[in-house]
Amino acid sequence: MHDALPVVRVVVSRRIELALGVIGLELTRADGHRLPAFTAGSHIDLHLGNGLVRQYSLTDSGRSSGVYRIAIHRAQDSRGGSRRLHDDLATGDVLAVGLPRNHFGLWPDARRHTFVAGGIGITPIISMIRRCEEIGADWRLLYCARGPEHAAFADELSRFADRVAFLYEARRNLGTLAAFLSNSRDGDHLYCCGPHGLMDAAVSRAAPGYPSHRIHLERFGPTAGTPPERSVGRAFDVTLARTGKTLRVPEHVSLLEALEAVGMALPNACREGMCRTCETRVLRGAIDHRDYVLSDEEREKGASMMICVSRASGDRIELDL
Repeated sequence: MHDALPVVRVVVSRRIELALGVIGLELTRADGHRLPAFTAGSHIDLHLGNGLVRQYSLTDSGRSSGVYRIAIHRAQDSRGGSRRLHDDLATGDVLAVGLPRNHFGLWPDARRHTFVAGGIGITPIISMIRRCEEIGADWRLLYCARGPEHAAFADELSRFADRVAFLYEARRNLGTLAAFLSNSRDGDHLYCCGPHGLMDAAVSRAAPGYPSHRIHLERFGPTAGTPPERSVGRAFDVTLARTGKTLRVPEHVSLLEALEAVGMALPNACREGMCRTCETRVLRGAIDHRDYVLSDEEREKGASMMICVSRASGDRIELDL
């Protein structure tokens, strides 16, 4: 989990407008070789300099084309990532990107794939829909957006009128979402990506027809009302198994920050418990999980933690570092 994550240099070979406030980028490898293959639902890290790393979903199906395509929404509360890409990035610019990772892929045993997308949450889902079309898998989509002008990939999706429902701001209501999810079948899997409110509403209304192991979520931001410092809590000790050293993690410092303070350079990106980049093996000790990505089964097993936000629930924890 903590080998150095490889990066490659890419060139922006194309930039297009996908929707109001959404740009599409095509990335090709700077050395002329083909970029590594990926599976539908994957994302990559964009390294933007000065330690700024952002994750963006790949929008192609995963069929090897040698290029990567991503879509970037200009966030109103951008901390520098989307704003910089929208304002400053041009065709011919060079970026460093991490290799694709996938925590949100299609489940092969699903009899039907049910997708709920909100806003820019369509990006991993369009990738999976394209893959479903390639392999002949059954699927359907509820796409929520502020309006038609904000809906990226709307022209492509409009070709599937019998399987795609668009829900725009003026008509959005929980009844429509509930009705869509109530039409479930045995073997359906639900995939939801979008704002926290939509995610929470989808999960609560899917409960009758979708067991938890058939609900798959990808969040683009922390839950509403989340304190700005999710890592604050009681102080504890962390033992690093590979060196035998023990460090004290103060109550107002995250585990990741404490390790960085002693010179450890560990892979990380979102620093909010959403991307799994900093996932670390736990050898001993109980965990106070505060991330958004581990399943209930993974939390119960206690084999790993996101060190950017999660902490020890007791006095001590031992990590495979």
